[in-house]
Amino acid sequence: MTDYLYIHIPFCIKKCLYCDFFSVPYNAQLTENYTDALCKELSLKKDLAQSLKAIYIGGGTPSLLPDECFTKLFQCLRNNYHFSTDIEITVETNPGTLDKPKVNTLISTGVNRLSVGVQSFHDNELLFLGRIHNAEEAFRSIDLIIKAGIKNFSIDLMYGIPGQTMDSWKASLAKATELSPSHISTYELTLEENTPLYAIIRSNPIAATDEDLILEMYNHTIDYLAGHGYEHYEISNFALPGFKCFHNLNYWNRGEYIGAGAGAHSFVNGVRTKNIADVNKYIDGLNSGIIHETESLMITPAESLKEIIFLGLRKTEGINAKNIPSSTIGDREALEKLIDKSGELINEGYLELNEDSLRLTRKGIVISNTIIVKLFEKLGL
Repeated sequence: MTDYLYIHIPFCIKKCLYCDFFSVPYNAQLTENYTDALCKELSLKKDLAQSLKAIYIGGGTPSLLPDECFTKLFQCLRNNYHFSTDIEITVETNPGTLDKPKVNTLISTGVNRLSVGVQSFHDNELLFLGRIHNAEEAFRSIDLIIKAGIKNFSIDLMYGIPGQTMDSWKASLAKATELSPSHISTYELTLEENTPLYAIIRSNPIAATDEDLILEMYNHTIDYLAGHGYEHYEISNFALPGFKCFHNLNYWNRGEYIGAGAGAHSFVNGVRTKNIADVNKYIDGLNSGIIHETESLMITPAESLKEIIFLGLRKTEGINAKNIPSSTIGDREALEKLIDKSGELINEGYLELNEDSLRLTRKGIVISNTIIVKLFEKLGL
């Protein structure tokens, strides 16, 4: 049983050029049918949960969901699940889909945290990414959130955008901090093969951002946000004291969670599953009382160890040996082997061992994927 729930809303007005998350074009009737199917799945899965500590609604563009669908969804949740007194309920939003009535609806349903996909405060960069909003709409959306009294909101920003300069990145960071969000996520633009942006960059390599500039942007981000009171608690995430994201921390701590919706993943009782990434088949299945899953995998001890490493090292506090049950990895020998095999990387300044915690250093964080792969190789994983 778990205390965490993820709900996937796959609808978008337009898919961004860089996005490889499962999404489909918005359609009013399809959205209504999908909400009904979601409620059926949530009802079927209610016995997997205890007292929910976090609900995270992602997408897609969840803020596209009509008000009546949000109301129906949360009525279903309250009818089937128990909410803890300090539950964190997050909804991802796009500035191009937020207005005052929408914000008021979200508050009325109990949503207490918003994640705003700003990505940039420069119109030329937003245009390149294929975003549906401009910088003025981003400011207006956040102003609505602040005036509505929502103190817990996050701003997403992206660096490494072709044509982006160090000055424009610094300006986006400065504008973000001026708005005083409780949380800021900064993501390096990555090329995913099944996206239009991948084809654009591959056909015109000169458009790609220089790796040294990307590294400079990331290092500036860490220093700048630290200087404004934000704790760097995960590779891409920064929070003011008391505002780390419950949902994200559970994921990086390898906690279990229920996933609902087309394409959603779950991790319950040591098994990872994935719902079918097809909205119509998902709806048809639920109308027949069936949750169509395309993947179901029981995690082995070796796979558990890999997950502990690549998820745990994303956190700046690293992997704490005291928090790893021996049953998770078979026995303590695996962890001792991990520490032993880390020796060379520790000596080279990429990792550090602090009492019972193994974590990436600042030098290691900036090339974290490379360090994690090297660890896997040394452990024969």
